[in-house]
Formats: sequence, structure tokens, C-alpha cells
Amino acid sequence: MIAKQAGHSAGLFISFEGGEGAGKSTQLCHLAAILRKAGHEIVTTREPGGTPLAEAIRALLLTHEAASQEAMTQALLFAAARRDHVERVIRPALARGAIVLCDRFADSTRAYQGGTIAPDDLETIIRLATGGLEPHLTILLDVPVAAGLARARKRAAMADTFEQAAESFHEGVRMRFLTLAQENPARIHVFDAQAEVDDLARDILARLAAQLPRVRMGDA
Repeated sequence: MIAKQAGHSAGLFISFEGGEGAGKSTQLCHLAAILRKAGHEIVTTREPGGTPLAEAIRALLLTHEAASQEAMTQALLFAAARRDHVERVIRPALARGAIVLCDRFADSTRAYQGGTIAPDDLETIIRLATGGLEPHLTILLDVPVAAGLARARKRAAMADTFEQAAESFHEGVRMRFLTLAQENPARIHVFDAQAEVDDLARDILARLAAQLPRVRMGDA
């Protein structure tokens, strides 16, 4: 079982982060299946998204029209979606002891909008949206930009707003993700997203077992 820690809810919050084409959804689904088999209640969700309001904001943000909006406008839209998501999905799930696996969270805001918005302003926006909630553990899947974009464009019929951005933008995103990992080594763990899918899944499960030994694990 998951032990309840002082000052924290009974559940466990794990986020998956990375640039375009890193394979977050694949690894999230694999971990969810393993943990469900081990007997845990698992909530899988994504950002932006997870609620009707947040999904509507997602649809807006991923249109080509949204590319013309300034970074602050984008960040505030992401924050509105995140606030609704946190209050309606994540906090209630944690309160009842579930494990929440989320495809992107606040680190994506730091990585994607952090090249334009002042850090203090960005952290204020994030804090207002999350109420101070941070993942207990973050899985950062790192992939070279060219390889990740090639994967992303291969799987989608049409590239979204962010996939269409210049490679220099995505290089900045990757750098900021890796910097966040260096600054938060206890929470953010970096994995090579170019590894074989099954090998990567085993590595993630092993890290989770080592980091959170009280969580029941199934077999990879």
C-alpha cells in the first residue's frame, strides 16, 4: 500500500514529461497496467485536458490560430485548464488514495513557456493553478529533438501548434527540461526515450520501486 506522509494526501501523483515524440503516453499506459494488476486504483489523465473545460481549452491551444497568441496568453490558458483539472480530478483522486499518472503537468509550462516569460511570473501562474501541488515523482523522457519531431509527425496526420515550431524552440524546451531535472533530482528522473519500449518500461518500474518501496509492484 501507499503510506500516507505528513502534509500529503494518501495517494501518489506521478507525472510524465518530455518533448514532442518522447513516448510519454506509451510508457504511462504501460505503468498504469502494471500498477492496476498489482491492485492499485489508477487514474490516468493528461494536460491540458482531463475535464470537459480543460479539453475544450486543449482543443483551442493546439489549433494553428493559437500559434499567434503571445506566450503569456498561452500560459494563462494552460493555467485555467490546469486549475480545473487539479480541483476536479487530481486532488479528489489523491484524497481517496489513488495513484494519478498524468501526461504532462507544470514542468511542461516551465519548459515550453519558460523561454519567454520571466521565471517569477511563470511560477506565480503555476502556483495559482496548482495551489502548490507538485508530483511526488516525475518521469522525464529525453529524446533528441530531430528524432522526437520525426516520431511525432509520423504518428499524426497534421502537426499541432507546438510540433510546427522551429527546431531551435524545441532545443530550448529540451534544455529547460534537463535543467529542471538537475535542479530537482529527488523528484525528476531522466530516462533515454530512444531505448527499446519494453526496456524503458522496466527501467521506469525499477526506479519507481526503488524510489517508492511501499508501493506494490507487479511484473513488467
